[in-house]
Amino acid sequence: MDKTVVLMIIGMGIVTYLPRMLPLVVLNGKKMPPFLQEVLRNVPFAALGALIIPGIFFINENIWFGVIGAIAAFLVAFMGASVIVVVMSSIAVLTVFSLFL
Repeated sequence: MDKTVVLMIIGMGIVTYLPRMLPLVVLNGKKMPPFLQEVLRNVPFAALGALIIPGIFFINENIWFGVIGAIAAFLVAFMGASVIVVVMSSIAVLTVFSLFL
């Protein structure tokens, strides 16, 4: 391998590691205000929505897969489930839906 490629891989590793490690080190043991805790608790759902919503509108096959999956995910998320439960329940609903097609 070329020396430049190795240096680029090491540099990319450092660049992706630092933003993940620094908040852990800097905020370790510090108490955050309740408002900030609530905002940060909703970040996974916002990121999940930002990743999935475009896929719902630009689905190439049956549009109902996107609509039904989004409705199932929204309902489960609205009930207060964790992100993994939301994703798994949406997959389960779409699996059952695909059996009837």
